[in-house]
Amino acid sequence: MNKEVIKNKTPIDSGRLLKLADDTLKTEALALETLRKRFLEEDAEHFLESVSLLLNCKGRVVVSGMGKSGHIGRKIAATLASTGTPAMFVHPAEAAHGDLGMITHDDVFIAISYSGEAGELMAIAPIIKRMGTRLIAMTGRPRSSLAQLADVHLNVFVEKEACPLNLAPTASTTTTLALGDAIAVAVLDARGFREDDFARSHPGGTLGRRLLTLVSDIMRKGDDVPVVKADTLLYDALFEITKKGIAMTSVVDNEGRAIGVFTDGDLRRLIEKQQNFSQIVIKDVMSKNPRTIAPGKLAAEAVSMMEKFRINQLLVTDPNGKLVGALHIHDLTEAKVI
Repeated sequence: MNKEVIKNKTPIDSGRLLKLADDTLKTEALALETLRKRFLEEDAEHFLESVSLLLNCKGRVVVSGMGKSGHIGRKIAATLASTGTPAMFVHPAEAAHGDLGMITHDDVFIAISYSGEAGELMAIAPIIKRMGTRLIAMTGRPRSSLAQLADVHLNVFVEKEACPLNLAPTASTTTTLALGDAIAVAVLDARGFREDDFARSHPGGTLGRRLLTLVSDIMRKGDDVPVVKADTLLYDALFEITKKGIAMTSVVDNEGRAIGVFTDGDLRRLIEKQQNFSQIVIKDVMSKNPRTIAPGKLAAEAVSMMEKFRINQLLVTDPNGKLVGALHIHDLTEAKVI
């Protein structure tokens, strides 16, 4: 038998630990598969009733549970809140000592207790019912007190816990969490919740930055924008490129409209053909019809354009084609849009 010794000199049986881990994963996977089959064969109507209650809720969804059920409840409430359903977690013991005032008859209350007999929940559930608040119970015992009191009961029963002692909530908390996720996903889809809605509730995340950051938020403006007139000598344009530091300069006409761009890449290609730049005018060597983007566009669209056309810079123009800013790939990286 393969044995190792950890730092405190306590011998451990690696083989046994790996088998326990494997058994845990198999037990929880089996619990989820059993839940799925029961859901399809017996509980689909209850699930749909729960989704309907949440969709028609005029107040908030209040989730509550004790111990491990409480931890699962917090996660379910957080998932609902981040996907378009106003939700919060209320600790049942705190509710019995004043926080019950946070709950109204317009709310929907989700009570989580595997036994369906948690004293703290049973102390407040009858009061919640008398208030006219709709009650959804998630338990492993359909005949429990909480299940019988609920408007809708969702069965999260498991044959056994993954714990070797069959005591610690493991498989049961997994099924409860999974069913909570299923409800949240069904509700968000029914609401027509989309990526931009998700971004608004996650402005600090990567998706939020990609879907909320506009070109105008990060573009270079004013004196930071490299710009020369069409009749500028190439020699002088190179100074503008060097001064502004984004490896290019825009070229504008007398009305300030963007008519071209000249980049470091253009310079390298020009050097291959010609060495004397003293009399070259920028309009004769610039790239005409430059790629442009409007300031009100998403920065993510600028990323797509740069990737599509394999460029590192974009000019930002108004509806009349007037130059108002410039973007470099590094600007998008610093803004964490990429």
